[in-house]
Amino acid sequence: MPEYDNTNSGALFRNDRKVKQNQPDHRGSMETQCEHCQKNTEFWLSAWIKTGKSGKFFSLALTPKEEQTEKEPAKDMPADFDEDIPF
Repeated sequence: MPEYDNTNSGALFRNDRKVKQNQPDHRGSMETQCEHCQKNTEFWLSAWIKTGKSGKFFSLALTPKEEQTEKEPAKDMPADFDEDIPF
């Protein structure tokens, strides 16, 4: 079965770990490809549900995954969160 190509796409999921009002309502990730250098870059995707004059909408933020260091836990993740899941 061929591997799925998720270049220039991503997914958002409801943030079930939200404990503070300013944390995102939805979290996910996406991958983009530079047209000039053909390099893929991965981003964390955050979304907040806002209400404006025309109704509800998503306010979005992208954060490059490479900006996080191993010593810095991912935003909105518990400090003891372990990314080395054995499957």
